[in-house]
Formats: sequence, C-alpha cells, structure tokens
Amino acid sequence: MFWIFIAMLTAAVAIVLTYPLMRSSGVADTAREGEVAVYRDQLAELQRERESGLIGETEAEYARAEIGRRLLAAASGKTGEVSAISPRKHNALASLVTVLLPLMGLCLYLFMGSPGMPDMPLQARLEKPGNDMNLMIAKAERHLAQNPDDGAGWDVLAPIYFKTMRLGDAEMAYRNAIRLQGENPERLTGLAETLIAANDGVVIDDARSALEDAEKMSPGNPRVRFYLALSLEQAGKTDEARNSFAALLKDSPEGAPWIPLLQAHLQNTGGADIAAAPKAQAPGGPSAEDVAAASNMSAEDRQAMVAGMVDSLDARLKENPDNFEGWMRLVRSYAMLKNDEKARQALADGLKAFPPAGEQGKQLLALAQQLGVNVQGVTQ
Repeated sequence: MFWIFIAMLTAAVAIVLTYPLMRSSGVADTAREGEVAVYRDQLAELQRERESGLIGETEAEYARAEIGRRLLAAASGKTGEVSAISPRKHNALASLVTVLLPLMGLCLYLFMGSPGMPDMPLQARLEKPGNDMNLMIAKAERHLAQNPDDGAGWDVLAPIYFKTMRLGDAEMAYRNAIRLQGENPERLTGLAETLIAANDGVVIDDARSALEDAEKMSPGNPRVRFYLALSLEQAGKTDEARNSFAALLKDSPEGAPWIPLLQAHLQNTGGADIAAAPKAQAPGGPSAEDVAAASNMSAEDRQAMVAGMVDSLDARLKENPDNFEGWMRLVRSYAMLKNDEKARQALADGLKAFPPAGEQGKQLLALAQQLGVNVQGVTQ
C-alpha cells in the first residue's frame, strides 16, 4: 500500500506541474483569435460611423488602413504575440518533471530513508511510547476515555497537562482526581496553580479557596503561603500581604531560590526594612546592607536602586546565559517592577538558553504566566 500511495502521489504532482506546459500553445492560439475578432469588430464599427456621417472619408480611410494592417499582422501571429515555448521544449520539460524528479526522490528515500522498516500502527506505539511525551499523554487519554472513573489516572495526567501548558485539560484532570480520589494538598495546590496560570497570574477566588484548604491540611508549604500572600497583595490588602511575605521570608532557609521573589514583593508592599536579613541575600539580588539602606530612601530612589540591581543581573546573564535560576529571578524581578517589555525580553533571552520544549523552558513559561507576563509571540 505504501508504494502504491507513493506512485499515485508522484503521478498527481507530475500532472499538476506539467499541466501549464501542455496548455500554453493553446492559450497562445486562443489569444490570437481573440485579437483578430477585436480588429474585425473595429472595422465593422468604422463602417457604421462612416455611413452615419460621424467620421469623414479621409479619416475613415486612414483608420481602415491602420486597422487592416493590425488585423493582418494579428492573423499572421506577428503582433500581440503570446510567446509560447515550442512543443520540443515542452516535451523536454515534461520529461524532466515526470521522470527525473520522481527518480531523484526515490534515490533520496533509498539513501536516507528506511524502506525495510515494518509498519508500526498506533496501537503498538501507544503500548511502547518510550520517552515520547505526546504518546504517553495519548496513551493515558485513551485509557481514561475507556475508564473515566480511574482517579489515579487523572492524578498522574493532571500535572503533565500543566507542565505542557494545556491548562484547560489540567483543570479538568485535577477536578476529576479530587472528585474521585478526594482532596489532598498536592491536588489542591496543583488545581490552584493551574487556575492562576490560566488567569494570567491572578489568584482568583477558586484558587484562593483551594490554597486555603491545602494550607489547613499541610501547613507551611512555601508555594501555598506565597500564593496566599500574593492574593492579599492583589486584593489591595497591603499590610496583610507584607506581613505574610515577611513571615515566609523569616521561615525560609538561607539561600532558598524564592527569596529574591519575596524581596521584590516586600519592596512593592513597603517592607524593605523587613527584608534586611542575612538570609535575604541571594546571588544576583540586593545584599542585607542594600536593603537596609533602601529603607531610608524615598520611594523613587528605592525603585531606582532596585531597577539598577536588576539591570546588573540582566547584564551578567547576557555574559553567562547558562544560569537557569538567574533567568527565573530576572523574569520575576522585571514583572514585580511592572516592566512588562523587559520581562518579555528576559523571558525570550532565557528561552534561547533553555528552549521551551525542555523542562526548564516550560518552567520559565509557567512562571511568566503566573506573574502576568504576556508570553504571546515570545517563543516564535
């Protein structure tokens, strides 16, 4: 069947390519006949104008001579020509298309392809997906289509959907897993993060409710505490948000990767003095002395200082782009400074070093969406 299909496809392509060559002479003949008909009509019209007295005898004779000359020339094919390639050239080009090109394609396939490889139907590929993420997802989806009440299957598929940014499917999978398997901190947090990502980084009511339930079941999760503090900041509850961010900073281990993000939020909520702790220092972020000095500055000066530090981190990353945590920190920082253009540029630069198809690239995209950065067109 494969070779029959290839032969039919080759024949179809050859016909499409040679059709213009086969019809060009006919087009030229048709064009010439149309031109002759036009000149004959002009002669008839000239005769009518002469008989009605609209044109003088002398002018009519001059016009008749000119039209007659053009008519004779058109009839003999010397003017108004539509140049056509000779039939001999037609035959050469048609032979080239119908013989040489298919032959070249066949040789390339025999040299570079695998004509001896047996067919591998979808069923066989689904049974042995290997490391192909798309096949793994397709296998899980096929299983769940036949067993929609398999809560464990939905539990496995939900985070995969989230990592591949299929947010609508991820929400459905998390809700099915919760319905069938019950609530637990991981499922509730995953559902909340999916809802936040789907709403451009805004912690909506459903997400906040899921986070609150997760916090009650397993207190102290930094991700849950951060999102709850973020929801307070987005709701305009600045004092409560600052206290929540400060408490999380206090409980965070020294050098934790989320500390720069907490620093930025504390700056935005007026808590620069609270952030002045030794553990707040992280590579690429302000030192404890910098934060302490910032507490005595005006809001404009403090913002300028933070922007300068972020620009310095940007410059270092351009010299050494293989720093994944640095790109995460830079995107967060520009987003917190409300500089969407630079956040988008930082994301684009980071994705050059860590492509979107990889795990780290997907994390960068997920972070940007959570922070409300417009990611449209960044990966193109």
